Amino acid sequence: MKTLDDYKPIVGEAVVGQLYRLAEHLQNRHFVHINSTAVGGGVAEILSCVVPLLNQLGLKTTWEVIMGDPAFFEVTKTFHNGLQGYKVDLAPAMLEHYREINRQNARRFSWEADVVLVHDPQPASLIEMLRQQSRRWVWRCHVDASRPNLTVWRFLREIVKQYDASIFSMSQFAQNLPHPQYLIRPSIDPLSEKNRELTEEEIQAVLHRLGVEKDKPLILQISRFDAFKDPVGVIQAFRLVRRHTACKLLLAGGEATDDPEGPEILARVQEAARGEPDIQILLLPPDAHHEINALQRAADIIVQKSTREGFGLTVTEAMWKGRAVIGGAVGGIVLQLRDYHTGFLVHSPEGCAFRIRYLLHHPEMARRMGKTAKEFVRTHFLITRHIRDFLTLMILMNNPDNRLIQL
Repeated sequence: MKTLDDYKPIVGEAVVGQLYRLAEHLQNRHFVHINSTAVGGGVAEILSCVVPLLNQLGLKTTWEVIMGDPAFFEVTKTFHNGLQGYKVDLAPAMLEHYREINRQNARRFSWEADVVLVHDPQPASLIEMLRQQSRRWVWRCHVDASRPNLTVWRFLREIVKQYDASIFSMSQFAQNLPHPQYLIRPSIDPLSEKNRELTEEEIQAVLHRLGVEKDKPLILQISRFDAFKDPVGVIQAFRLVRRHTACKLLLAGGEATDDPEGPEILARVQEAARGEPDIQILLLPPDAHHEINALQRAADIIVQKSTREGFGLTVTEAMWKGRAVIGGAVGGIVLQLRDYHTGFLVHSPEGCAFRIRYLLHHPEMARRMGKTAKEFVRTHFLITRHIRDFLTLMILMNNPDNRLIQL
């Protein structure tokens, strides 16, 4: 098991010491995190790291995962799409089913806590049944809610306004709510299997096992097969690049248990890539962290051409590996990629193709950007900073006058 001391060589003793000092103010408190999946997606990855480390700091912290049937996750995927601006239809029966599944889950939970953090819309209405089981309730929104569909937001707002506070990843995502809102950016664990250092032998072994040949420069996008990740747009960009420059494209990703649209999007991607020998599509299991690590380290250029993005932890991961990254100029990606500095931001398949060609023809620029990007992640997007923000927030919860605070 990792300990906080293991992070000292990466972030420094002062950073770890600050966490212990902050935690002293929160001893003998009980915190509960609730989300909708134990595997797949950035929220589960963050919680799997944060929860054990918080317990090491002396904070009793538990993690609960709600259960639901396919119809429930169809509704919550509609919420997700609506929060990110898509026009969606919500029938009254869908909303009642959403509440009924949350009522069923509420009967499973009997803890008493000081603070409950509920992640995203799926478990949000638990507060309507369990309000008395915790002194404070905080709603954490991980998606790009800057321009939500009004039908979806009006329904969710009636639930969310019952919370004592909300957390967003960017100020642009914050909404008109009657309680304090805080900004905390997501993070990665540099010691996890997905992000730890690998030997060249380990990297080559993964490539061999997955059938990935490095006979040409490798362009990589790793993400769930989700329309917002725009994998078809990446294929369009690749075809433009390959007209002039030899390269290969690898689209690798998995499925989350709370995302029923994954198989449909994967089928679209496979159809778009049909007949292209230099395009490889890999469907990875949720626990393929070692494989993802190796693929990112083997890639020449990593792309995350999202059209909506709450944050984009795959960008952070790629930057930590010292790779040149090209990302869609949306959501939290713009907090990570600075043009010509830590990466490139693009708005279209044509723009993506242009930047891929530029980096392929300027490898020294790609190496310099990758080195700068890694140090940027070390300062801003590692799990130790995330824990510091969480501890600070728990202390600030006692000060109700703060309405919008950058931690």
